[in-house]
Amino acid sequence: MIAMRPLAEFPAEARRALRYLLTDIDDTVTVDGTLPAASLAAMERLSAAGLRVIPVTGRPAGWCDHIARMWPVDAVVGENGALYFAYDRKARRMRQGFAKSREEREADRRRLDRLRDQILAEVPGTAVASDQDYRIADLAIDFCEDVDPLPLEEVERIVALFEAAGATAKVSSIHVNGWFGRYDKLTMTRRCLADCFGLDMDRNKARIAYSGDSPNDQPMFAHFENSVGVANVRDFPLTAPPTWVTEQRAAAGFQELAEAILAAQRIDA
Repeated sequence: MIAMRPLAEFPAEARRALRYLLTDIDDTVTVDGTLPAASLAAMERLSAAGLRVIPVTGRPAGWCDHIARMWPVDAVVGENGALYFAYDRKARRMRQGFAKSREEREADRRRLDRLRDQILAEVPGTAVASDQDYRIADLAIDFCEDVDPLPLEEVERIVALFEAAGATAKVSSIHVNGWFGRYDKLTMTRRCLADCFGLDMDRNKARIAYSGDSPNDQPMFAHFENSVGVANVRDFPLTAPPTWVTEQRAAAGFQELAEAILAAQRIDA
């Protein structure tokens, strides 16, 4: 496995070329379940410097509507790639994209409801995530956010139950998210960038950075050479680690990355 390199080695020229910062939310821009003012301020500063900031998260559609409207961001990809929201503040209109039709999502929900009952029965100590009511496409099983932390083997058992039912399962720092379909964070990010900004993501990778902290970020880490893990990414065994890693954990690591990008942008100022 290729070792992650310190953020300090991220070349200034590459940081200066960035025009988009994609970022996970939980334990990347947040810490201990809260969003520090410094993370929002970092997003505002990046935006003022001409970068587009786009959270790419496993959090639910209901949260994403709020994030797109209220945070200093340009769009948000949610539910691990099930959807994107982008709010046009001048037109006061929300633009949306979904991986599946309403009818397909409703059919999937019935299957996920049955799977929810099975997982809760077979893996004691789990719970449905407290944000489940605001989700439209996936099932989130809590293993440490609002329940006592489960050992790794129990988390792996949740994943195995999802996969045995034919679902995709991804592990974040707090939940196991499962859904029916082959989409992920990367596929919906590609669509969001094309629909909302006319950007071919694959031809413009040098203009894009991604920051994250956990296994469900691996498709993004693998795709973008400018991928950055906040220091707590070291808590997970990853087959596709990020290129760079910050010195600080969680929100402080995100702020460290933002400052590194801004420092390089100021070289041209």
